[in-house]
Amino acid sequence: MISRLDVFLLLSFALVLGGASGLAFQIAKMPAADRPTLGARGLNRTKALREGVLFPWVEPTARFMAAWLSLLGMERIRARFRRSLTHSGDYLGLSDDELIALCLLSGLGFGGGTLIACQLLNKPWPIATVALCVGVPLPWVRVVGVAQQRARSVGRGLPAAVELASMCMSAGLDFPGSLRRIVQSASDPSEPVIEEFAKVLQGLDLGHTRRSAMEGFATRVPTDQVREFVNSVVQAEEKGSPLASVLTIQAQTQRLRRSIAAEETASEAALMLLGPMTLIFLCVIALLLGPVVVRFMTGGLGQA
Repeated sequence: MISRLDVFLLLSFALVLGGASGLAFQIAKMPAADRPTLGARGLNRTKALREGVLFPWVEPTARFMAAWLSLLGMERIRARFRRSLTHSGDYLGLSDDELIALCLLSGLGFGGGTLIACQLLNKPWPIATVALCVGVPLPWVRVVGVAQQRARSVGRGLPAAVELASMCMSAGLDFPGSLRRIVQSASDPSEPVIEEFAKVLQGLDLGHTRRSAMEGFATRVPTDQVREFVNSVVQAEEKGSPLASVLTIQAQTQRLRRSIAAEETASEAALMLLGPMTLIFLCVIALLLGPVVVRFMTGGLGQA
């Protein structure tokens, strides 16, 4: 005879199974996230799909998972990932949900691969848990690294670009015309500072004010050099100061800042070399005194 507890457990299991089946059906029926085709994200996505090795195989799954993740409330994580993607110049044309999906896929790939290796090599399975934890943040770490590298590249190329803009304005061009001249005559259009100037021009062509377009530049590259340059351009426009002379002063300031940074890096390099030089000095002392110590310990000293 079936008791009431057995009936209750059976009904509970049926409800859970039905709910899980319904949720899986709804998830499977949900379409994948749209692939970007316009703007900087669209260009970066097209380039990544054309030149990438692993990303073209992972991208459809990432878009499918991004559609699921869009239903979850992770606004704080999305905001952080969105900010990192903005600083990286829309790396691979990813959205915040797609980056989260890549993190999950990376964790599952590292964890699953390590688990299979542990089973084949008879190793303890907790190693797979460590691999899972290590693999999850790897895509985000990659995006952060690209953002830092992009900021350094903009910092290196900004003084020369500002000086060229100053020369163009002294020759009679206005500020947008000088930026357009720099972008059109650039030998490498994919250089980050050239891409940022092109985005500023695109914002101006779309009807944005100069202040809004320049503040967007400072948002995409949040460094002290870029903020100082943007603030000087905005303040010169508000106060009616001649922008050509302001840009000349900015170019000199940027080059002086770059020289100071190089001197600081050189002084730090001397301190960083102190440790290796100490180890080399100890090795030389060991090579010189080693034979003497050995002969002394074996009683070889003083023998004819």
